[in-house]
Amino acid sequence: MQGAEDTRLTVYFDGSCPLCRAEVGFYQKRDRADRIAFTDISRSQEDPAPDLDRDAAMGRFHTRRPDGTLVSGAAGFFEVWKRLPGWRHLAKLSRIPGIVPVAELAYRAFLRLRPALVRLLGPRLERRAEGTR
Repeated sequence: MQGAEDTRLTVYFDGSCPLCRAEVGFYQKRDRADRIAFTDISRSQEDPAPDLDRDAAMGRFHTRRPDGTLVSGAAGFFEVWKRLPGWRHLAKLSRIPGIVPVAELAYRAFLRLRPALVRLLGPRLERRAEGTR
């Protein structure tokens, strides 16, 4: 967990999900300034934080701002993008009225499709991560 002096965003992710691992790996490679702390919540049966239930965290993307504010769903992705070079322009979209709620609707639609996408794409992502095709 973040210390009081930590200025990084914390990302809680489901490391047992190949799609989630691939996306987080993508972000990790771009976070050269170490602005984000990535926490794989699938590695423990414990709640990742007092205000974040493990089951809720496994089912939905969550981030924690340096001030301690927990942010989830599409708004959490905007928090990540604010900290990544080359992606900050996407984060600026969150300032446009109505964009975050629309992005949240799209994210909720993705969550319904996620199990099927994992079945379809998971094996390919696993092979790619292992360095085989």
